[in-house]
Amino acid sequence: MNNEQPIIVGLDIGTTKIAVIAGRKNEFGKLEILGFGKANSNGVKHGQVLNIDETIKAIKTALENCFASNPNLDVNEVYVGIAGHHIKSLQTRGDIVRQKTDEEITQKEIDQLIDDQYKTYIPAGDQIIDVIPQEFTVDNFQNIPNPIGYGGVKIGANFHIITGDKNAIKNINRSVEKSGLHTKDLVLQPLASSSAVMGQEDMEAGVAIVDIGGGTTDLAVFYEGILKHTAVIPFAGENITNDIKTGLGVLKTQAEQMKVQFGSALANEAKSNAYITIPGLRGMPAKEISVKNLANIIQARMSEIMDFVTYHLKQVGLDNRMLNGGIILTGGGSQLKHLIQLTEYVTGLPARIGFPNEHLAGGHIEELAKPTYSTCIGLILKGYDDYEHNRKQFEKEYKKVEVPDGLKQNGQEEVILPDEEAVSEKEMKKRKNLTGFWGKFKDRIIDLFKEEEDKHL
Repeated sequence: MNNEQPIIVGLDIGTTKIAVIAGRKNEFGKLEILGFGKANSNGVKHGQVLNIDETIKAIKTALENCFASNPNLDVNEVYVGIAGHHIKSLQTRGDIVRQKTDEEITQKEIDQLIDDQYKTYIPAGDQIIDVIPQEFTVDNFQNIPNPIGYGGVKIGANFHIITGDKNAIKNINRSVEKSGLHTKDLVLQPLASSSAVMGQEDMEAGVAIVDIGGGTTDLAVFYEGILKHTAVIPFAGENITNDIKTGLGVLKTQAEQMKVQFGSALANEAKSNAYITIPGLRGMPAKEISVKNLANIIQARMSEIMDFVTYHLKQVGLDNRMLNGGIILTGGGSQLKHLIQLTEYVTGLPARIGFPNEHLAGGHIEELAKPTYSTCIGLILKGYDDYEHNRKQFEKEYKKVEVPDGLKQNGQEEVILPDEEAVSEKEMKKRKNLTGFWGKFKDRIIDLFKEEEDKHL
């Protein structure tokens, strides 16, 4: 028996960087990172692939870096993140009258209900990316998280449907395929980031995940264990850099460096007597830039982004302290100083930074626990959720690939995997994370009685 798990690869095609991470779950359900590569991204603007050739080059560079970190890796299929302001979401309702009313509701009927939603009318030029059930009804019973095993005549559900522009989707798929890879699935970036930084209790308390990337700010709102809203805001880290460049009359590289090193999201917290010296261009005198002015520019743009977040929360009626879990900030832009204070001030909700290390096995390199890699790690978790719920076909033979030294922190002990014979299949089933995050909101099919079944077998 081969009890090993498949290696799943996440590909995050961002506006500023492209990242490839390969991971596999260990026996404790934590992700071990087997390969990691990144490259600067040039062909992407506001989360959309505009220059396919540049994007292919960047994906290939990131892949080469990933193979350099672990030459034993074999990468064919990837889970790819999608964002961009062409992304829209809508709420729909679907019902089916059952054929065999004397039998219990099965997974097949739920799949049928979800498949029917793919026929929903959407504007020409758009394409459905994902259909996510929110809560089910069976006859007169409302708010059922998982109707499998119930009996009834009519089964229905409310759905959250995510759509995107056909050409934008085509450009992503083309870039991936021309890089020698196959897209296993396209995943909305805020949903991937959410799975990486959020726990079960966050979902029940109600949270808004705000992923501030380079080209877009992605938003996912959860309430009472259900995905309530998703949105892509077309402003993010790169807009701040451009504002600094224009406002202070510096080069883009200098603007980026100043933002990262000296930037603050609250002008009141910046020292009024501190200055940054920028060398002059081609013999021109050096420039003195006030740290306070820099913070004013950052605060103006960040406040605008947070106003959009508040607007979206109001649209779904979840402002006014309804979200007990508050706001979780993630993505590269979340590392700005004093951003938590600004977020709390603008939205009136408590805020914290979300790190993707909750799902990572110990001993990985520190860089991977940064909020920058939340989306990429979330894509791997999405792949595992598909694998654990038999949603997509996975190859059954898995190669044994060790975590390479380059991806381990110095001084950390190597995590030794148990002998394959030593762990029985039954034990492996028990250890699986039965309430997988993605299963909770993707199709709410939680296998709570799996252990009971195992006992009766």
